[in-house]
Amino acid sequence: MRDYKANSSGSFRTGKHRVKANRKKQQKKPLNLRKVLHRSLRVAVFGFTGALVVVGLCLLLQLLVASDLFRIDQVSIAGGSQLRQEQILALSDIQTGISTFTLDLELIGRKIAETPWVRSARVERIFPRQVNIVVEERVPAAIINLGYLYYLDQNGEVFKVLGRDDSLSFPVVTGFDRSDLLDRPQLGRERLAKVVGLIENLKYREKFNLTQVSEIHQEKNGGLTLFTLIGGVKVKLGTGKLHEKLNRLERIYARLKPRLEMLDYIDLNVDKRIIVRIEKQVQTAAS
Repeated sequence: MRDYKANSSGSFRTGKHRVKANRKKQQKKPLNLRKVLHRSLRVAVFGFTGALVVVGLCLLLQLLVASDLFRIDQVSIAGGSQLRQEQILALSDIQTGISTFTLDLELIGRKIAETPWVRSARVERIFPRQVNIVVEERVPAAIINLGYLYYLDQNGEVFKVLGRDDSLSFPVVTGFDRSDLLDRPQLGRERLAKVVGLIENLKYREKFNLTQVSEIHQEKNGGLTLFTLIGGVKVKLGTGKLHEKLNRLERIYARLKPRLEMLDYIDLNVDKRIIVRIEKQVQTAAS
């Protein structure tokens, strides 16, 4: 028999389950139209004010763009040596008298950097009427023969075909193939960087330096060979310990220099030795 007796919480117990007693539904409060209208009016005022501010800013911006106060009257250029300032200005296509707000500074920098001599170009707006252009140019380290003669810069990048008026007073790099550089770019970059490192090593030496080198040749195995400016003597460096090998050469170069016209080659690949071939006879000199 079921027990329908209500417990102290106001529910009825039926077996294992409890059934809550029906409660009287609360009546909803009437809608306060005045409060709703007031809130809507406040939102509308804020929206209208915001729209007026935006329109005012747009009008102010248009006035600034059209104002003579912000028209370019000076373009300063820094960092150019290979390119004249007139050339850089022409590449930028900045005209005096135009509004500074119409300039796309990033686009102008990219346009200037498209010329081979320029590594990077930074364009800055100096209010109210000035623009600064700062150019970083490439510095040739050597001339590389890839079917055509190109400049090789200090970062090991091939960047420009030599023109009629370009300087030839750089060592010539040979033994590289254009197709190999394109097909195996990573290996090509590593080997060109090695050549540039050798050039930097030679540049500041006292007894045997870059001024005494006419050509740097890469062998098929990646080893490097120098050719002297006097006599065209082959100096075999190989692949490793280039700094140490050049040190050995410098220790006896004063004795070899007067006889360069008679030498066939100088081999530095034997550890702690220098092998010199003179008139088809091989002599070994202790370092």
